Amino acid sequence: MAAHLGEHGAEVPPHPEHPLVGYGFRDGLWPDQPSVELLDRAAGALPVVLVSADLHCLWLNSAALGLYRSEVGDAPGGTDGTGLLVEDHAFAVTGRLAEVPDELVDQWAADAAAAAAARGVVGVVDLEMAWNAEIWGRRVAGGMRSLRVDTGIYPQHLDRALAEGLRTGDPVPGGAGLVTVGPLKILIDGSLNTRTACCAEPYPDGSTGLLTVQPDELLDVLRRAVGGGLVPAVHAIGDRANRIALDAFEALGSGGRIEHAQLVANADVPRFAALGVTASVQPEHAMDDRDVADRHWAGRTARAFLLRSLLDAGATLAFGSDAPVSPLDPWHAVAAAVARTRGDLPAWHPEQAIPVADALASSSRGRRRIRPGDPADVVAVDRDPWTAPAPELRAMPVALTTVAGAPTHLAPELRAMPVALTTVAGAPTHLAPELG
Repeated sequence: MAAHLGEHGAEVPPHPEHPLVGYGFRDGLWPDQPSVELLDRAAGALPVVLVSADLHCLWLNSAALGLYRSEVGDAPGGTDGTGLLVEDHAFAVTGRLAEVPDELVDQWAADAAAAAAARGVVGVVDLEMAWNAEIWGRRVAGGMRSLRVDTGIYPQHLDRALAEGLRTGDPVPGGAGLVTVGPLKILIDGSLNTRTACCAEPYPDGSTGLLTVQPDELLDVLRRAVGGGLVPAVHAIGDRANRIALDAFEALGSGGRIEHAQLVANADVPRFAALGVTASVQPEHAMDDRDVADRHWAGRTARAFLLRSLLDAGATLAFGSDAPVSPLDPWHAVAAAVARTRGDLPAWHPEQAIPVADALASSSRGRRRIRPGDPADVVAVDRDPWTAPAPELRAMPVALTTVAGAPTHLAPELRAMPVALTTVAGAPTHLAPELG
């Protein structure tokens, strides 16, 4: 990876304030240890920030560590020679990387929304670590109306949200009915690939991950959020973190969501339904992380990335992508949930596969059919998803997507559809020349 970076960096003139940013590394299976020295040899004076695929880890060279000195602070990665920043320190640097002009990021969002519509996406839950309600209002005012957006809130903005009386599900002013207040998101542990997901049993290196919010603090934040009308969404990946989150929901006496729920103790599986906690899961993550899980959660993968067990226990599943960790494509999630594989690999824990109907419902906020009065958010596809094999599910061709009845995507072949005859009140208004 460092060699590839060096080849690319040779074409990029060094700039003391503009780093070269790369994305997508997964170091959970690397045989060697990353180091600042390795990146320095590859990139020289060019600041380099490499973002892991799970977003919970960054790898920086010396120039980048100096550029982001205030964000790096006392992070071990800044002093131990690795250049690896995890969790809050990584998020702080990522926040700096996101400082781009409004018009540029709005164009990126519009491009991403158009691509998502082409895959049948009608809405997203925006859980970026920022105050985004006003940003989405600005985008809608600028003409972007191809998505419904639930815009989340983080603990650092909870006081502001409560002061403004924001409640989950309320429309955001200026959002044209398309933007609503989303959940209160709080992260209490890290991720599998970064080995910071908080687990009851140790990883091969002897660590058990990180608990980034203590149980008492978590319960206090959730009580304030629920008291103000905000639905909580707790990021928990390791089994210890999931138990702590479920304990908090039980003490709270209110439901909510657990984001990811990647490793769950058997005794905790039925608690999701009993407590009214939705399992907000990303089936494609299991395909990305199966090898990492086999190594770092060896002996525990029978209860990793559970779908069928949660469904059979009565839990509500809500599928997502956690984009860009996985592509913003619901058909990837559906295919992974149904087949538990990707490409030519054998199915990974096929006992956790679920039927197509349940996978589609989990991707559609529980909707299994269109009823009168439903929002006119509709997707038309060119193949029958109930009979399509997994590879065809993954590549499902989308002919039409509508949001609130307005087309947001129309397949090119439909745009060019030849019309032979049009009539109004029985009178021909168009007749194709070959019929005339």
